[in-house]
Amino acid sequence: MKQGIIKMMACVLAAAGATTLMAAKTDLPKQTLYYGGDIVTMEGDKPEYVEAVMVRDGKIIYAGKKADAVNNYAGETQKVDLKGKTMMPGFIEPHLHPLIAAILLSGDIIAPHDWNVPDGIKKGVEGHDAYIKRLKESIAKYGKKDDVLFVWGYHQLWHGKLDRKMLNEISPDIPVAVLHRSFHEVFLNDAAIKLMKIKEADYKGNPQVEWDKGHFFEGGWQALAPKIAPFMLNPVKYKKGLADMTKLMEKNGITTIDEPGFPNVDFDMEYNLLKSEMDKKPAYEIYNILNAGQLTAVKGSLDAATKFMEEAPAKYNTDNIKILPKQVKLFADGAIYSLAMQMKEGYSDGFKGQWMTPIDTFKKQMRYYWNKGYKIHIHANGDLGVQLCLDTVCQLQKEHPRKDHRLTLHHLGYFTADQADEMKELGIEASVNPYYLWALSEKYAKYGLGPKRAHNLVPMKLLEERGIPFSLHSDFGMAPAEPLTLAWTAVNRVTDKGNPVSQDQRIDVFTAMKGITINAARTLNLENEIGSIKKGKTANFTILEENPFKVGKMHIKDIEVAGVVFRGEPKMRKPKRVGGDKDAHGCIGSAGYKWCAKTNRCERPWELAKKEKFEKRAEAFDAFCGNRN
Repeated sequence: MKQGIIKMMACVLAAAGATTLMAAKTDLPKQTLYYGGDIVTMEGDKPEYVEAVMVRDGKIIYAGKKADAVNNYAGETQKVDLKGKTMMPGFIEPHLHPLIAAILLSGDIIAPHDWNVPDGIKKGVEGHDAYIKRLKESIAKYGKKDDVLFVWGYHQLWHGKLDRKMLNEISPDIPVAVLHRSFHEVFLNDAAIKLMKIKEADYKGNPQVEWDKGHFFEGGWQALAPKIAPFMLNPVKYKKGLADMTKLMEKNGITTIDEPGFPNVDFDMEYNLLKSEMDKKPAYEIYNILNAGQLTAVKGSLDAATKFMEEAPAKYNTDNIKILPKQVKLFADGAIYSLAMQMKEGYSDGFKGQWMTPIDTFKKQMRYYWNKGYKIHIHANGDLGVQLCLDTVCQLQKEHPRKDHRLTLHHLGYFTADQADEMKELGIEASVNPYYLWALSEKYAKYGLGPKRAHNLVPMKLLEERGIPFSLHSDFGMAPAEPLTLAWTAVNRVTDKGNPVSQDQRIDVFTAMKGITINAARTLNLENEIGSIKKGKTANFTILEENPFKVGKMHIKDIEVAGVVFRGEPKMRKPKRVGGDKDAHGCIGSAGYKWCAKTNRCERPWELAKKEKFEKRAEAFDAFCGNRN
């Protein structure tokens, strides 16, 4: 009897033990191990690699040797072999406007240079007649009598004169709004003015409105916003544009974007439309820095605007849309693409600098948010606009000293070594758009600025030499939302015609890659959360087919993005099918072919270089072929 009881108890205990073991096995944490490729952490002062990264619950729990990851982190482990690909921290776009992206991608694009869009390439146009021809085609294809057609990309230096009278002749019945390449100007025809119910009296005395020309620019463009908003933010078109923006983010490896200056036009309309896209759970997140000028105009005072700002995160933050607390966006001078940035030595050819915010108002805004301890972000382009910012910060430091304020100047189209010294002394940081040099240097050397200034746009080496932290951004669509293209431009400093300029201002590859990872995170005060591969940070990664530190510098922009990991969840892109990427000429890029205008056929650049005896460089190929970028 006693023996039977003992056996029965032993069986019960054994069963209980087995149940405990099964439960323990079932309860093991789920985790993912990445290995088998170049894993670049972007920590430190040079490229540093680890063999493996372990991710659990969307966070990095280990980065180091693979053997230690396997031995020291028990769990239900999914292993991901990178198979020779390169894994980096998720690319960060610290200055991008979803509103601009949505409008550009849902309307039409007729710009000086080619633009990659999700369904192909919008070819660039030069010359007045060619531009007018394309504009007529666009109106015939997309125009509707009961809606405004937005066509972006016009620039007078590439496309010649444009005004209301011309637009009326081209399109007497269909409302058209031609958006300047800068997105700081618009031209309207009579049909658009009538549909929007705009009256001349509403803009009387505004120096940045040319009513007879249908031209609204800088402050005039901002004053037009309430009238044009219902058409710009048409829900059907806008949502389509945002969906296309998501495709670009995924294609280019971007896992975090920030909009500095939200809202642009209307908070509720922009927020609700943005939320409709983000509710789809794309593989990226959006941060917003609120727009002091726009909110003050709507709320009636700085105090009311700030009250709204400080209550907004609790009210509007979601899982993937965040408002950055105690950060604010201000505006100094005008757009570089309009040659409206404020320059100390002025312009040739009749161009004139503009202030986006009247100087007294700007200084009042600065003092208000400085004294409240905000991190201030300022749109500043020309050296006179930059000087206004420097002088104001200098005065504010005397009145109310602050340490580690991290005030950040955005864009920095043109500035000097002396101004870089002042930035360093005042603790000012930067987020720059290197693409200005590529797109504008050749043209502005002939018009407006002259060679000396035009060839030295965005001199980033001045910042690097002084240890001033800076990030790279696109300000989409002032540049393509392509982080690798931004890095390529900063590293190589060549123009749209393939000519190298200001080579003393080139930065090294590591500094450029910091500009789209850890320094981009710093611009947003998020460097402790994202921007590098380090234990405790969010598991956002960009996976590349090649290592940017191991390819030729001119090849960086052509590295393919294989996919991303967003908060621990991988989203890989489909591999390119050879022959499935024909361009407009029928050239198959995946097979190595590019169009050559001189030979009038698709050529393999290296084969043509050998045959015609020119250097094996993309610029040399384009120069020989007479290709226009």
